[in-house]
Amino acid sequence: MKRIFLFLIAVVIWKAGFAQYKPADQGSSVKFTIQNFGFDVNGSFTGLHGAIDFDPQKPENARFDVDIDASSINTDNTLRDGHLRGASYFDVKNHPRIRLESIKVEADSQPGSYKLLGKLTIKNTTKNIFVPFTATATPDGYQFNGSFKINRKDFSV
Repeated sequence: MKRIFLFLIAVVIWKAGFAQYKPADQGSSVKFTIQNFGFDVNGSFTGLHGAIDFDPQKPENARFDVDIDASSINTDNTLRDGHLRGASYFDVKNHPRIRLESIKVEADSQPGSYKLLGKLTIKNTTKNIFVPFTATATPDGYQFNGSFKINRKDFSV
């Protein structure tokens, strides 16, 4: 069973009004690790967009709706990246975005730690996932850092 480990570091900037933030692609990263023939292959995506409503005092009211550009996949191997963009993997021509939308957010036992139950959509397949994450206040908003595992075959990748 192939598992992908995804690591998300999202820097967000305060938008206006109550606690609504816009992810800043600059400074944010979505990284992954997958085992291929017994070796770890690392990669990343860019093109982070979306909206985040977050108040650490009321995490139950939080809302995350973010996506990334699937064609931005980068494993430092041009041939492999082209193959991953093709129909047998991410099929970026027909499925250009990968989306994460929260269902529920709650505080964890450690200060600054939270749990997100969300819907991850890759290639028109949506699965529920669990993402533990931290939120660190910055002068312009928050930095969110979390990781989760998926089975790539659940998404036909």
